[in-house]
Amino acid sequence: MGRDPSSATVEVQIHPRCDTTTVHPGRGRRHSPSPPSPPAVHDRDFSLFKRWFPWLVPTFVVANIVVFIVTMYINDCPNHSFYGSCVASFLGRFSFQPLKENPLLGPSSSTLEKMGALEVGKVIHGHQVWRLFSCIWLHGGVVHVLANMLSLVFIGIRLEQEFGFVRIGFLYVISGFGGSLLSALFIQEGISVGASGALFGLLGGMLSELLINWTIYANKFAALLTLIVIVVINLAIGVLPHVDNFAHIGGFVSGFFLGFIFLIRPQFKWVSSRHRNSHSTAAAPSVKYKHKPYQYALWVISFILLIAGLVTGLVLLLRGVNLNDRCSWCHYLSCVPTSKWSCKSQQLYCESTQIRNQLNITCLSNGRSHMFPLSDISSLEAQQQLCSQLCS
Repeated sequence: MGRDPSSATVEVQIHPRCDTTTVHPGRGRRHSPSPPSPPAVHDRDFSLFKRWFPWLVPTFVVANIVVFIVTMYINDCPNHSFYGSCVASFLGRFSFQPLKENPLLGPSSSTLEKMGALEVGKVIHGHQVWRLFSCIWLHGGVVHVLANMLSLVFIGIRLEQEFGFVRIGFLYVISGFGGSLLSALFIQEGISVGASGALFGLLGGMLSELLINWTIYANKFAALLTLIVIVVINLAIGVLPHVDNFAHIGGFVSGFFLGFIFLIRPQFKWVSSRHRNSHSTAAAPSVKYKHKPYQYALWVISFILLIAGLVTGLVLLLRGVNLNDRCSWCHYLSCVPTSKWSCKSQQLYCESTQIRNQLNITCLSNGRSHMFPLSDISSLEAQQQLCSQLCS
């Protein structure tokens, strides 16, 4: 998720399991002739776990693209742009806003706001909590949507194959909500759109899945190190300006806890004993518990922390709390100022002059001005949106 959105993700693949130890089923009493031996079961034979056909993640990808096309249709750059010619004007009303307004090849900020972008003021004062969900289906431009959807395909399809559409669907949506919630608590100016929070939730889920199913992995330390490096690189990119790193962090933490809840697997001995019993007439030694004690402990702790965090965050947001007032250094998690850029939000000031039935609006920070029919911008909110576009 980004501010004046842009996001970056790195392709991730779940590390494969490998076969190691062979488990031989228990033998019954001898008979003559002896029955044929049942097939051997490999201790790390991942095929024992059900494989799912992935359809939900591709559906999410199509839904995001369709929403972006609808957004561009509503945007209708040729009839609403006042910067000059639209980009790719041969597309008609699907053409993009001028690059100086939106370098990502996409719609205007006012269109994104109409479509459900995250705007904290409307969530708090207008009680539009649904924006915490709707913003994860919106994107700021072609570059933004392509980067996120490619990442979703590479990460999400493999996860859905292993864990099914129900668990991955909940993981994706709830992580996106968690990312939006943390973003709204820290960044309360401008709008925010993008699926990056949900994508970081998938990364967090992959990490917790590795930890809670530790015993079924081969090369587990290499897999853990690879995931940590990928997450750190992506979060480091988030300290650049105009990137909403709080959405990334919130999505990752939510997904990390959700991974312990949704992506838990039974211990391998329990699965292999059921497999042996289903292929053999002789009774095999059974394992009493489906999961190991540490798996139960992580499940309970994660469930409590996740529910407490989401409920507390939502209550604080609806009360209008800005967490920057309670954490003086937290803003560095989303943007680190350097000599090349500033992290301070730009204050927008415009001057308006009425000339007959038209209103001339001038941005005082860059000198841009434009004439608008007074009937189209009668409300103060409409004038503020035009001021924001002129000064962007």
